[in-house]
Amino acid sequence: MAGGWRAKAQVGGMLLALLGWVSSCVTTFVPLWKNLNLDLNELEVWNMGLWQVCITQEEGVVECQAHGSFLALPPELRISRLLMCLSNGLGLLGCLLAALGLEGWRTCEDKPGRKRRLLLAGGVTLGMAGITTLVPISWVAYNTVLDFWDETVPDIVPRWEFGEATFLGWFAGAFLAAGGLLLACSARSTRTATPLAPACRQAPAARGLAGGHPLHPKNADLVI
Repeated sequence: MAGGWRAKAQVGGMLLALLGWVSSCVTTFVPLWKNLNLDLNELEVWNMGLWQVCITQEEGVVECQAHGSFLALPPELRISRLLMCLSNGLGLLGCLLAALGLEGWRTCEDKPGRKRRLLLAGGVTLGMAGITTLVPISWVAYNTVLDFWDETVPDIVPRWEFGEATFLGWFAGAFLAAGGLLLACSARSTRTATPLAPACRQAPAARGLAGGHPLHPKNADLVI
């Protein structure tokens, strides 16, 4: 029962981790962190990301322009760039470490302690990747809410709203954290499993002598 639970937890954790890592990478590079609809020109939709700003027209034409300078960006966008890139790296590293520690892989089968440590390290790394994804997403979303309800700005001025990447980033961070937690818990459960009895590892000859049965017909003749 315990072994079956560990296997299911590891498979589920790896699937969540991979899904979260891919979603985090997509969130990092798509220009959909913020959306802006202009009342004066409803045929255009502005989208902002960490790397560029895009304008989508009614005809389906999309024009994108990269941010002019890294230092000219708001603080939340500058730090979000660094944190999201760090999250992508940690997610990839965590998936690789956890994959080496899975029970289904034959790597380090003769060293179960090392497999547990790899699995635990992968789970912790994936948890850190989830945190480094949730922090920039939540920070940008918080500033977007503050700017939207800023009473000092006239009502005729367009306001930025949440983009699709904001929600995708929240799901990505949650998947990474949940996958890392499952993998870490399965590694702890593996460590507390009952080891094999020493008698199971004895040589066949030793087991035969211990049971009192002759090992070969010649031995029976000698006894007679």
